[in-house]
Amino acid sequence: MDISRHLWYKSNMSEIENFNLFGESRDLPDVVHCETIEARSLVHDWEFKAHRHARLHQFLLIDTGRGLAQIEDKQHPITAGYLVNMPMGVVHGFSFEPGTQGWVVTLASELLEESLRDGEGLRPLLNSASIVRFTPEIKQMVQAVFREYPTRSFARAHILRTLSGVLAGLVARALSAHTPTAARADHGLQRRFEAYLEKHHLEHLGVAEYADLLAVTPTHLSRIMRQATGQSASAAIEARLIREARRHLAFSNLTISEIAYQLGYTDPAYFSRVFRRATGQSPRDFRLALET
Repeated sequence: MDISRHLWYKSNMSEIENFNLFGESRDLPDVVHCETIEARSLVHDWEFKAHRHARLHQFLLIDTGRGLAQIEDKQHPITAGYLVNMPMGVVHGFSFEPGTQGWVVTLASELLEESLRDGEGLRPLLNSASIVRFTPEIKQMVQAVFREYPTRSFARAHILRTLSGVLAGLVARALSAHTPTAARADHGLQRRFEAYLEKHHLEHLGVAEYADLLAVTPTHLSRIMRQATGQSASAAIEARLIREARRHLAFSNLTISEIAYQLGYTDPAYFSRVFRRATGQSPRDFRLALET
């Protein structure tokens, strides 16, 4: 299999699929889930089409071999010694060279969230899809999780939660070495706003409406967002819609008008103008560029 070929599906997929485990829609059946890259890839011919996890966080480590990681609308080569940090909600896919070996540790997002504390700076790092070289300590911790996972010993669940928390901390430490300090800020109001935005972005609420939900003034909300992200609350609202538009243009065969309606725009022409203003390309040109 030629792993250099594009991962864009462009076939029968009308919407982006939500998976939990690799290619599965069932809930996470355990405290964590452990699986080798090889074990699942053999079932799927070493390729996983674009999808996203509604409630899961994954750490994927390549020990030998190589592949391509599709993260949103960009492709990234991944080779031995590298880790992919994949938070929930991010559209992604993988194509591996046959024989590639490594590990995937999957955590329920709620479990990970419980272990994170405001102000410690781990959350912003782990909430960003990233590829980074893993350390010997990370590999050792993944192997420790894999050793405990098949057992049925007393305190297994507690030990797996603890090991997973340490793994998350080690991954965040590795990511921090490549992340500017300003990007690590952990603001509670920002997280609450982004949670509401994730839930209501298709309703096209304005800054004032989100501020009402958060019981703050629009000015205060925009100030915190500028401090935390460098952009205003209104820019964040538009960016969330544009991100969803890019996903549909890249990973679905919906028409541009159908995408506009799905995103809550009543006028496809207006949607195209908004998209062009935000990206510098029309939706049609953006889609065509992905196919070349």
